[in-house]
Amino acid sequence: MPNSSRDRSAVPSLTEGPVLISDPRVTSIAVDECGDKLSDVRGRLRVDGRLADPDGAYAHLREGLLVRLEEAQELLPAGFNLVVVEGYRPPKLQTKYFEEYKDELRATFPHMSDAELHVAASRYVSPIEVAPHTAGAAVDLTLCDDDGVELDMGTAVNATPEQSGGACYTDAPVGAEARHNREVLRTALEAVGLVNYPTEWWHWSYGDRYWAMVRRAPAALYGPVEL
Repeated sequence: MPNSSRDRSAVPSLTEGPVLISDPRVTSIAVDECGDKLSDVRGRLRVDGRLADPDGAYAHLREGLLVRLEEAQELLPAGFNLVVVEGYRPPKLQTKYFEEYKDELRATFPHMSDAELHVAASRYVSPIEVAPHTAGAAVDLTLCDDDGVELDMGTAVNATPEQSGGACYTDAPVGAEARHNREVLRTALEAVGLVNYPTEWWHWSYGDRYWAMVRRAPAALYGPVEL
């Protein structure tokens, strides 16, 4: 997880904005596991190796999600291509990411309580008990042109709220080109049933608890799974 300077006076708001994944409206949703396998994205969509792991876990997604991404690729305008950055994430790695980011927030905002830090960290990394990446139900992705050059999305993939000044939020004010590219991405992915985590323009999911909350489904389709 990248580090950079941040505005230490900008205490994150925990009472305004989108529903976070740590919210009881999300964590209380049941999981009715459908049993879809984890499938390898490589050879089916473009995949970036910046977060590659030795086991290739990053390049796996539940089949139901992967099929929908393939459908979304077909809906994109000419010259636009999906690039998968990270899919499945082993539970140990998810916990590491969450705790490391919480520690960064604790150093930046020393007056925040443990409960506040837990909620604030969930803007950017899901707590392990509800994390959609560990279910193979979430994908971090971006767009590139036909030559593989990434398009302007306003921030880098995985830029924290502190690093980006909040520009990582999907609906944050960004430049005209980045806004257009985000809308292209959103239009294609929403058309095939995916939902966005609104603090991260790159994070989309299908079948997890956050998806179930947004779509008002009776239960999530995917729970934690081992590769």
